[in-house]
Amino acid sequence: MLHSAMLEAIQANTLRRNPLFTDPLKPQPLSVEHEMEVLAFLAERPVHTVIMASFIRDNGVVSRLHRGTFYACRDCEGRLEGVALIGHHTLTEARSAAALQAFARLAQDYPLAHMIMGEQEKVSQFWRHYAEGGQQPRLACRELLLEQRWPIPVRETVPGLRLATLEDLPHVMPVQAHMAFMESGVNPAETDPEGFRQRCARRIEQGRTWVWLEDGQLIFKADIMADTPQVIYLEGVYVKPEERGQGYGLRCLSQLSRKLLERAGCICLFVNERDLRSQAFYNRAGYKLSSYYDTIFLRKNHEIGNGH
Repeated sequence: MLHSAMLEAIQANTLRRNPLFTDPLKPQPLSVEHEMEVLAFLAERPVHTVIMASFIRDNGVVSRLHRGTFYACRDCEGRLEGVALIGHHTLTEARSAAALQAFARLAQDYPLAHMIMGEQEKVSQFWRHYAEGGQQPRLACRELLLEQRWPIPVRETVPGLRLATLEDLPHVMPVQAHMAFMESGVNPAETDPEGFRQRCARRIEQGRTWVWLEDGQLIFKADIMADTPQVIYLEGVYVKPEERGQGYGLRCLSQLSRKLLERAGCICLFVNERDLRSQAFYNRAGYKLSSYYDTIFLRKNHEIGNGH
């Protein structure tokens, strides 16, 4: 993990190379040369920044795969006060109210925003400024951030649990699309079929989708959506409805968690606060409450204009 002293050294070097910061706290797009500095900044709170950090580790600071742009806010001496991904998904790591406000005002101008996600209080502050531009929420969800760390109870293993291959894509895609629809009300397989297929295939090619199939039926699935040396973020945990209540999901998740914790200090995931059944499932698997998050799904511009 990069310590604060290392971050200060990197920022000082950045300041020497960029001596003029004439407009402090005005968000500026990040470029390739800022990668180490930004990763050091995000590593100070690795659980809360795992998604942004993994995006940068996977794709670099600048990439079309982000479906958005990374920005930074700096103080008058050029030190980072915040980093944000503004785009399809809007994520922020702001250390001051002023930086959070600056990111919110910038995000107002992004027409294709789909979702804002972050810690409860920070999203509340962000939204107060963001909504001044007339944006409206389509759906708001309160989620629990759960963490898993050692020790993990030992359970019977599932020999068939394995990394997915591209041959499993026809089994994975419909399940993933349905889960996305149930969460957000939008089916990515319908709104962006080719992009959705590419994203599912890419996760498989990266070795981040785990499956258990029996007789051509998908019994269990889980996706590593973000991966850093400190934290792994899981999403899309699925158990076939007809097989629930038999302990299969618990065995698969525990087995996967044990494997992942061999190389990371923590696993985290989100669960809707109203989904008591899933909360009980994750609690039995050893996941503990870390904090509360809010997710706001946004109306598209044409939906606002038509009153939909």
